[in-house]
Amino acid sequence: MCLSTEAAKFDAVAFKGDFKTNVARIAALGYDGVEIAVRDPKRLDHEAVLKTVVDNGLTIPAIGTGQAWGEEGLSYTDPDPKIREQAVLRTIDHISLARKADALIIIGLLRGVVREGVSRQLAEQWMVEALGHVTAEAAKSGVRLALEPINRYETTLINQVAEGLELIETVKADNLGLLLDTFHMNIEEPSIEESIGACGERIFHFHVADSNRWHPGAGHLDFRSILRSLLDTGYTGFVSGEHRPDPAAEIAAQRGIDHLRALKL
Repeated sequence: MCLSTEAAKFDAVAFKGDFKTNVARIAALGYDGVEIAVRDPKRLDHEAVLKTVVDNGLTIPAIGTGQAWGEEGLSYTDPDPKIREQAVLRTIDHISLARKADALIIIGLLRGVVREGVSRQLAEQWMVEALGHVTAEAAKSGVRLALEPINRYETTLINQVAEGLELIETVKADNLGLLLDTFHMNIEEPSIEESIGACGERIFHFHVADSNRWHPGAGHLDFRSILRSLLDTGYTGFVSGEHRPDPAAEIAAQRGIDHLRALKL
């Protein structure tokens, strides 16, 4: 289950606020791990975070970086070179916590968008350069990064799985893979199952939200078929709930895990 280590604008993370309380609530609901959304890892007590998670019998499979974009406007493709540099440095700052937690680092909207006055070619060049730098730094600590294809209404860069796979080939880093998200795939992919199959071992992490971005079971997605396709790739990682807190955070989290665990795969 996703949770933020602090208050944030992004509404598709159900749990925000007091970290210790939320970790305990998520553990009590039967989850195995918490995917933490972190704005600035330098503002976080790493040891306290890890202790809280371990004390509740959980692990941290992944660390989200999107708040650097949502709260501060940092991105790899900003026209201002200082902002691009800050985005790269912020990503590198996550490596220490990721190594300690044995977690991967998610690259979502931190990659940015194609800004007005910037050509797509130049924006893509900046993105590739940034990813090359951060993957090289992360590799020194054995840390992996997962780039998330995100729907066209939120970014103009890497909307579809095929584009993500092409980007991986361009960057040429073994520690760069994809995070697939069922909400975004429902918008962008002709077939969610076929796109999952095309990724194979390049799937590093997996997000679930239903077609309306509510919890699994609240929309029209066939999660039995989707998760069968995921397992057929050999994937053994986490399936992480990143969805709206509707009708309330705990209710959504409970209904989501109940729906998924009831599936006969």
